[in-house]
Amino acid sequence: MSRVYNFSAGPSCLPEDVLKECAAEMLDYNGSGQSVMEMSHRSKDYEPIIADAEAMVRKLMNVPENYKVLFVQGGGSTQFAMVAENLGIHHKKAAYIETGVWAKKAAAEAKKLGVEVDIIASSKDKNYSYIPRVEKVSGDYDYVYICMNNTIMGTHYEYLPDTGDIPLVADISSCVLSEPLDVSKFGLLFAG
Repeated sequence: MSRVYNFSAGPSCLPEDVLKECAAEMLDYNGSGQSVMEMSHRSKDYEPIIADAEAMVRKLMNVPENYKVLFVQGGGSTQFAMVAENLGIHHKKAAYIETGVWAKKAAAEAKKLGVEVDIIASSKDKNYSYIPRVEKVSGDYDYVYICMNNTIMGTHYEYLPDTGDIPLVADISSCVLSEPLDVSKFGLLFAG
């Protein structure tokens, strides 16, 4: 069998030794008699797995101690609603910088949930082919939303808007762990 090397924006190739280790652990993870997919997320066998995963994320992304690392179901698109439901609660108003398909979908989801969405900048005029420059954001917003990397159009934030005391939320699904990121500049980061 010849191997295919997938370098797409989604799933990509893994080293064969990693795949072989995963295959062996499908029937018996670490002598537990079951695969990870069969374990309770509350079991003694599973606890070190999630603890190690969090420790690795914290180390690789230099996540400050005052930040929580959560592993949740649903993927990136579910987070569009989760952000609005959990952060859009004080003023019920958020600022979105619309830079492509994903930011547009996120704004639409927030609107469905009753958050007043202000599109404070957009690159729709040129088919999302650039990141509009927004130096400073102020106002009675619960959060400011950006999508860091727009794989469909090939754009990426090279700067962050100054949001002052307003939490900056970023979808980093397409660039998580691909470059250094100062986590402390964000109120919330998510990746699907």
